Amino acid sequence: MDSHDTHIPFPSTLLFPLPYRVLFLAGWGILGWAANLHGLDRLNVDVVSAMDLKGDTYERSPLPQHRGLPGQRNTASSFFAPVYQLWVKYTAVYLLSWFIFYVATNGGDAALVDVYSYIPGVTALLFVVALICPWDVFQKRERDMFLQAIYRCVTPSKYHGVYFADVIFADIFTSFAKVLADFWLSIVMLSSEGTLLVIPASEGLSRWVAPIIMSLPYLTRLRQCLAEYRAPTNTSRRPMYNALKYATAFPVIFLSAAQKVVLSDIPKEDKFMRKAEHPLFKLWLLAVGINSLYSFWWDVTNDWGLELLKPKRSESKLVPPRPLVLPLLHSRSSSARSDLSVPDGPSKPLDVDPAGRLRSVLLYPLPVYPLCIFFNLVLRLTWSFELSGHLRSHLDGSVVIFWLEVAEVVRRWLWVFLRVEWELVRKDQGIALSAVSSEEYDGEEFELTYQETGISPRQSIN
Repeated sequence: MDSHDTHIPFPSTLLFPLPYRVLFLAGWGILGWAANLHGLDRLNVDVVSAMDLKGDTYERSPLPQHRGLPGQRNTASSFFAPVYQLWVKYTAVYLLSWFIFYVATNGGDAALVDVYSYIPGVTALLFVVALICPWDVFQKRERDMFLQAIYRCVTPSKYHGVYFADVIFADIFTSFAKVLADFWLSIVMLSSEGTLLVIPASEGLSRWVAPIIMSLPYLTRLRQCLAEYRAPTNTSRRPMYNALKYATAFPVIFLSAAQKVVLSDIPKEDKFMRKAEHPLFKLWLLAVGINSLYSFWWDVTNDWGLELLKPKRSESKLVPPRPLVLPLLHSRSSSARSDLSVPDGPSKPLDVDPAGRLRSVLLYPLPVYPLCIFFNLVLRLTWSFELSGHLRSHLDGSVVIFWLEVAEVVRRWLWVFLRVEWELVRKDQGIALSAVSSEEYDGEEFELTYQETGISPRQSIN
């Protein structure tokens, strides 16, 4: 990778080179995770129980049981507060490094950018060392939990299932696929033969390095789906359909890398007009469309449990309404849900979808759902294009690609809110349906009819 694109760098490249953009997005992800935990807690969603978060006792595999130290209560604040602290420390070091770089290069002088390229390089190395540091500094518990989550995802155990927290973690990392590839490109740019002024050109086999790196998060999530499908307790084909969603990302990534063939086959004077007629280019566009639309449909229908895009079912096949036992849907304390077999009743009125096209049980205000659906559709379409590395040569110098990466992190941030909500609703409704059929819970004080709750008895865990 010793050759480079010859276009003149944009001012943003001089002031905010790729290594600093990668580090910014890493910090943006830390802040997003803290905001997810904090926001779910403020919305009274019991994120600790839904995600099976743990206290100070943890192992590599499996996840420890739902408990902390003796006398310690696992509240959401005990998780998001340290993550906020980690983000503050990370941001302080990041801003100090960027300010030193800005001053040293006289505000982004092209003649000095490469001279002081070691500043972002040393900063990145410092963060990597801090991540694996064995001493109790820089939020060691959060660092260890992060590393252990990576360990569980990349080395799944055949003796244990896939934990919901690890599913969320792996899904978040698919949104950082482009960031991981940019991290690799940053290493090349910071090497002795690299430059921060332009993106390195990929020639020969090296053109496949970035696509392989981008595909790793999708491969990890694909393996999780296959592990769920092979689990002895599984009787559904849903994990296979979910695996198919992640598999559709690979053609987008690798057909994009193959676009060099398209450009080499077209004469220079006809390149702009005839590119769209090339079969490989058409295959890439088809892959983008399939990945975008299928991923959007899966988000709405399966990850969020919304009925909007599901085919209508015949009313004659529905189970007649019957009384339901509704466990506690909201809680600020995990101890309040430590025994979900005893229903406590709803802690607040539930929002109900009057049209019946979203979901019977809504834990958030009704306007949240159409807004999330709209943003998810728009950003899903743009993200499939973002996975296409051949577009980088035209847009990397500008802020377009960077802001698309920021927008993808925001999309994933919104996705987590609805994904955790649906997981909690599924768990609670499954327990409610089980409790109705049990003679142990037949007291009228716990029974809530369909008319009182708005929960359809036909709705159960998928």
